[in-house]
Amino acid sequence: MLASSPRLIYSGKAKNVYEVDDRYLILEFKDELTAFDGAKRDNAPQKGVLAAAMSAWFFKVLEENGVPTHFVEYDGDRRLKVLKTQLIPLEVIVRNYAYGSQLKRMPLLKKLQKFSRPIVEFHYKSDELHDPLVLEDDILEAGLLSESELKYIKDLALKVNEILSKIFENVGLTFIDMKLEFGRLGNKIILIDEISGDTFRVIDREGKHLDKECYRRGAPPSELVNNYKKILELLNIKIEPIKIEGK
Repeated sequence: MLASSPRLIYSGKAKNVYEVDDRYLILEFKDELTAFDGAKRDNAPQKGVLAAAMSAWFFKVLEENGVPTHFVEYDGDRRLKVLKTQLIPLEVIVRNYAYGSQLKRMPLLKKLQKFSRPIVEFHYKSDELHDPLVLEDDILEAGLLSESELKYIKDLALKVNEILSKIFENVGLTFIDMKLEFGRLGNKIILIDEISGDTFRVIDREGKHLDKECYRRGAPPSELVNNYKKILELLNIKIEPIKIEGK
């Protein structure tokens, strides 16, 4: 069971983080909705529960397909119990189609141009610097990862992308891109944070975004909530407790 009175150690834009003990944390998903580094902010009732259910389901599927994650348990509401890790301060972006900031730095690409193979890019995780794009050599020279760790993370990110791409393709959605984060657990590197419409972009057959991009484009919070419900419906995700045995 999830701890009833863990200690709050961090409150972010989308989640509160609580410490259970030396091994576990609790992620509590908020109903807050932000964009543009917090410049745009609204309340979105039910959003936290939907994002938590989505994340728990995806983590369970990834675990079943050999991807190590920090996920341990979902309470059926808005809290995930996870393994405590040392955060690697990188955001790993996997792109299947040209979109967003990539079009600004490479204007020769066409919007929603499908790539011949997924593109993996790295951003240094810093709100103050607005998560700048960094080169792989930057990462190595800064000592954030070794060459073998860098390759491992790229390979794992591509594996996650392959799994999620098939899941969305099977329900008629186009998987544009996603943001992943990783942490160290002893001498292992595992997938952490969340996997939801806050961290990936998908569009339906009519080109409608079912992710947070709709809010960035001016849709009201209620529309985003309905889009998240649509994702859960399409993937048959139930809002119910989930537990990974043996963690």
